[in-house]
Amino acid sequence: MTCAALTWFLVLSLVLLCIRDSASLFLPDSKELRQLLNRYEEDAEQNNGSNTSGDRTRRAIRWSDREEILQLHNKLRGGVYPTASNMEYMVWDDELERSATHWAEECQWDHGPQDLLMSIGQNLAVHWGRYRSPAFHVQAWYDEVKDYTYPYPHECNPWCPERCSGPMCTHYTQLVWATTSRVGCAVHVCPKMNVWGEIWENAVYLVCNYSPKGNWIGEAPYQHGRPCSQCPPSFGGGCRNNLCYKGESTHKISIVHLKIKHNTELKLFTHLQTLTHNIKCETRLRDKCKGATCNRFKCPANCLNKKGKVWGTVSYDVQSSICRAAIHSGAIDNNGGVVDVTRTEKFPFFVRATKNAIFFSLSVTEITADCYTTVAEICPFKRPYSHCPRISCPADCKMQPSYWSPVIGNNIYADSSSICRSAIHAGVIKADGGLVDVLPLDKRKGYTGILKNGIQSERYWSCVCGNLVLL
Repeated sequence: MTCAALTWFLVLSLVLLCIRDSASLFLPDSKELRQLLNRYEEDAEQNNGSNTSGDRTRRAIRWSDREEILQLHNKLRGGVYPTASNMEYMVWDDELERSATHWAEECQWDHGPQDLLMSIGQNLAVHWGRYRSPAFHVQAWYDEVKDYTYPYPHECNPWCPERCSGPMCTHYTQLVWATTSRVGCAVHVCPKMNVWGEIWENAVYLVCNYSPKGNWIGEAPYQHGRPCSQCPPSFGGGCRNNLCYKGESTHKISIVHLKIKHNTELKLFTHLQTLTHNIKCETRLRDKCKGATCNRFKCPANCLNKKGKVWGTVSYDVQSSICRAAIHSGAIDNNGGVVDVTRTEKFPFFVRATKNAIFFSLSVTEITADCYTTVAEICPFKRPYSHCPRISCPADCKMQPSYWSPVIGNNIYADSSSICRSAIHAGVIKADGGLVDVLPLDKRKGYTGILKNGIQSERYWSCVCGNLVLL
């Protein structure tokens, strides 16, 4: 072999080795990539290279992926926290799928087309390389919830604040927007796609279009409350998995209107600390009221003729008898009863007046609630501290399912918990119902779950809700 021939042989061998080594770098991923491409693109050749006689109609997303996307949307929407009272069941929309297909085929990493965005919502996702199902991206959109703080009604005056501590929360809010009831998605493999200045080859592009659109500025994504309690009338009371549902319902909700009445004689239920204190006719405000909000007191009968002094009218000095001041203000009569007392700012003087034969006191109201009622619905935490009405719980709340009447915490509970089931869990009342006093507290970072009194409470961390204490 000549020197020149030997040289060409060595060069050719080196090229072949380089090509072979380069190819081997892609072999581990080539099978997955080929499966991915075959999943969403038609091959030009079918049946071992034979040509087809005509084009075959193909949807932009597989049926199995479509069902997975839809089911995951409804599962996530039905499980939002805090709970939603008007979250609608989502269905697939073929027209939205077609519009998503047209945009996905443009292979532009941006929302569009602009003329359509005026009337629809849109979430986008893209990846390349290792296979990921469309549901992977749907879950990633929802996971933005970790950076989102839900705006409660008392924070919306009238516009709700936008509180997102992460890069973006709008994928999550669109996904759980209560009135968005239709979705259509498409998947397209783009040979080359510009993603934030980088060219991705064989990029798998997911486009989901929503209607009616969400993410309206100044609005909360949904109304907080008992699931399905504020569904539009067009749903006819239908409810499925915490979602307003048209059609045969897995649960029909019965809305119990809260009835308020004056309290005269109440049976007290106590647990650990007692919110309602039994006091004497002579007990003064200064003896019991230590904070901004004073406790709830039960006065005995016949305080009208006792010796406790009363200074003031409407507002009373701390030296005044609690029970006799309550009689003077009209909160209770001489038969006794339960009163709430609230501390106010100092007064330079107190007016003397003869009224009802005698501090600022209020009669305690009693609310008849159902097994689903939460503190967030009837007595949300706010400053300055305020008293909550006394809750009358019905029987058989213990047997209600946890997804419908959740109990979150132990002794101190999240304000989205069912008051009555939490009271059973805490040991305040039995399964046959009873009266419960509730004290709203400021929010906590987390709650522990424990099995107690036949009810398993839930554990929850990084919660942004308020608390309640049952007494």
